Amino acid sequence: MTGGTVKKQKGIGLSGLLLICALVIAVALIGFKMFPAYAEYFKVKNAVTEIVKHPEYKNSAREMSLAFDRRATIDSITAVSGKDLEIAKDANGLSVSVAWSVKVPLFSNVSACMDFEVHSN
Repeated sequence: MTGGTVKKQKGIGLSGLLLICALVIAVALIGFKMFPAYAEYFKVKNAVTEIVKHPEYKNSAREMSLAFDRRATIDSITAVSGKDLEIAKDANGLSVSVAWSVKVPLFSNVSACMDFEVHSN
């Protein structure tokens, strides 16, 4: 070495890169396993919102329940059905809410339990 200066390396090492890659892969795998439950939540939310907006079902809880079942068949909703809906009368007509839990096995004996709730506005 001439001049007596030592350049210090900057950046990430191989072990750091492997650790970051392992964390990203673990988070991605967990996300892929949980995605179907969240996708179904958004389908249920959309179905409840559309049914409540529809003027044909404003005064009949039975018709709302049947309409949800028809919508669930079309959208492949399996977590809840029309009989799981809690339909109550309020100032604007009928309001709808539904709650359910989903248990998603992640790996070995580890599972994620997710609770979902949908309320009409």
